[in-house]
Amino acid sequence: MSPIFKTGTFKTQQWDTDRHDFLQSAPGLGMFVTVTTYNDEVLLSKLYGPHGTFYFTSHSPGEHIICLESNSTRLVSFGGSKLRIHLDIRVGEHDLDAAIAQAKDKVNEVSFKLEHLIEQIEQIIKEQNYQRDREEKFRITSEDTNSNVLWWAFAQTLIFISVGIFQMKYLRDFFIAKKLV
Repeated sequence: MSPIFKTGTFKTQQWDTDRHDFLQSAPGLGMFVTVTTYNDEVLLSKLYGPHGTFYFTSHSPGEHIICLESNSTRLVSFGGSKLRIHLDIRVGEHDLDAAIAQAKDKVNEVSFKLEHLIEQIEQIIKEQNYQRDREEKFRITSEDTNSNVLWWAFAQTLIFISVGIFQMKYLRDFFIAKKLV
């Protein structure tokens, strides 16, 4: 036998002696909801506000006892005070297959998002590796260029010094040939 899912909704109203009518919601009033089986097995025991919805699952067929008890002592102090409770109970088969399917859908959705994140991380890693390789190639090119500029400057300096020495020697030989020196 599959478990049966039950839902209860309640709303409380308190009698107003001045207006001679029930107030929408009794202020400060709370309801203690207890649900038991015919074997006195407690399925639910919880404190709610002046209105609420409670859920419980029954694993055995048969009658169940639903007890709504006020937590307020003000109703006792005002002997003539009345309390109205609107109660709605819905009983239905709890579809475990639907819950399992919904859980699987959530797991599939999370796993899809996780796979998407992993793909994005892999793409980021590839992009970082590409940028590292590109930066390394640029650094090597820059170092080669700087090295070539340094050697070219050194070569130019040697050429200028050689030309200067050659001109001085040629000029000295010219002056000696012309007998100016």
